[in-house]
Amino acid sequence: MLDNLTQRLARVMKTLRGEARLTEANITDALREVRLALLEADVALPAVKELIAAVKEKAIGEEVIGSLSPGQALVGVVHRELTKLMGEAHTGLNLATQAPAIVLMAGLQGAGKTTTVGKLAKMLRETQKKKVLVVSCDVYRPAAIEQLKTVAAQAGADFFPSTTSEKPVDIARNAVDWAKRHYHDVLLVDTAGRLAIDEAMMKEIADIHAAIKPIETLFIVDAMLGQDAINTARAFSDALPLTGIILTKLDGDARGGAALSVRHVTGRPIKFAGIGEKLSGLEAFHPERMASRILGMGDVLSLIEDAQKGIDEDKAIEFARKMKSGKGFDLNDFKDQIGQMRKMGGLSSMIEKLPAQFSQAAGQLPAGGEEKAVARIEGIINSMTPLERTRPELLKAARKRRIAMGAGVQVQEVNRLLKQFEQTQKMMKQFSRGGMAQLMRGIKGMLPGMR
Repeated sequence: MLDNLTQRLARVMKTLRGEARLTEANITDALREVRLALLEADVALPAVKELIAAVKEKAIGEEVIGSLSPGQALVGVVHRELTKLMGEAHTGLNLATQAPAIVLMAGLQGAGKTTTVGKLAKMLRETQKKKVLVVSCDVYRPAAIEQLKTVAAQAGADFFPSTTSEKPVDIARNAVDWAKRHYHDVLLVDTAGRLAIDEAMMKEIADIHAAIKPIETLFIVDAMLGQDAINTARAFSDALPLTGIILTKLDGDARGGAALSVRHVTGRPIKFAGIGEKLSGLEAFHPERMASRILGMGDVLSLIEDAQKGIDEDKAIEFARKMKSGKGFDLNDFKDQIGQMRKMGGLSSMIEKLPAQFSQAAGQLPAGGEEKAVARIEGIINSMTPLERTRPELLKAARKRRIAMGAGVQVQEVNRLLKQFEQTQKMMKQFSRGGMAQLMRGIKGMLPGMR
C-alpha cells in the first residue's frame, strides 16, 4: 500500500531526524524532496502546495528551529499536516435516523461499488448487529443484479430483487418501502456507473437521491485512478451532496495520490478503505494512522485491532502459556498460528503496519506467494496423523513420503516445513528466555520468500 510514496518519504524523514541543526536551507531541500515524492504519487497539485506551505511556515518558525531535537520536530510537523490533509480524525457512518437508514453508493463502473456494498453490509451486520437490506439499481450492466445477490448471500445480508425492465428510481422507492415493512435497520443502495462521467448517469443518480433522501451518500473511488480520481471526485461532488468517501483497491496502489487528494478536493471525509477482494477487507480510515504508515512509522493500533478481530482468545492464552514455558509447542500450534495470521490479513498485511525497519521485509514476499505457501503448509500438516503432529521426531523417510503423497507435494517440501517448525520452536525458547531481538530476526524465516 502506497509503497513508492512511503519509501521516499521515509528516507527523507530519516535524514531529517539525523540533523543536529536545521536551517532554512536544509528545510527547503527536504521539503523539495517531499514535494517531488507527493507529485510522483499523483497527489493533486493544489493539495501538495497547501501541505508544503503549511509545513514550511511551521518549520521555519520557532516550533522547529528552537527545538532540542529539530529533526524530530520537523517530522512531527509533516505528520500533523499530512493527517490534516486527509481529514484529521476518523468519521464513521451516520445511521442516527428513523429506520431504515439509507446509504446511497455512487461511483464509476469498475470502482468496486458492488463488492463494497457487500463489505459494508458484512461489517454492519457483524460489528453493529444491524439488519441490512441491499438493492441494485444498476439495470444496464449485464448480471449486475445477480452479482449483488451473490455478494449479499456471502455477507449474510437480505437482498431486494429487481429486474432490468424496471426504472432505477422505482427500484429504489420499492426497496425503501420493503425495508420499512420488514424492519430493516439499514438499506444499502447500489447504483449504476459508467466508464466515464456523463450527464445521463449524473441525472439518474440525482433523481434516485431526491426520491429516497439517503442519510449517507458515499462516493466509491478506485485508489489506482491517480489524477483521474480527483476529476471524478469533483464531478460527483458537484452533482450530489456527498457525505463521505470509500477508497477501494488501496492495497494495490503503489502511488496513493487519491488517498491524499480526494478529501482535499471534495471536502468530505474518507470513511473506509477497501483492502483486497474478500468481504472482510474493509478498514476504517484513520488519517493519523495512515500518515504514520506513509512516513514509515507503522500503524500498530490497526495491527492490534486486526488481532482483536481475528484471534481466538482461548487459543491465544494457551499459546502464550506455551511461549512462556518454552515447552509443548507442536505442529498443531504451528498450523493454528498460521491460520490466525491469515485471519489478520496475512503476514505481508501485518508487516506492512509495522515501522519501516520491520516493514521492509514485506517487500521480500513473492507476489501472491504467501497464500500459496500457507495453503501448502496446512495441506502438509493435514496429511499427518494426530500422533505425528504432536511428535514430529517420529517423521522418518517412509512417513515423509506418505505425507508428501497425501499433500500432493515433493518430500523436500515436507523437510522444509519441518525445518521451519524447528526454527519456530527455537524462537519460542528464545522468547521464553527474553530473547526478543532474536525472535524478531527469526520471524523472517517462517515463510518461503522471507529470507
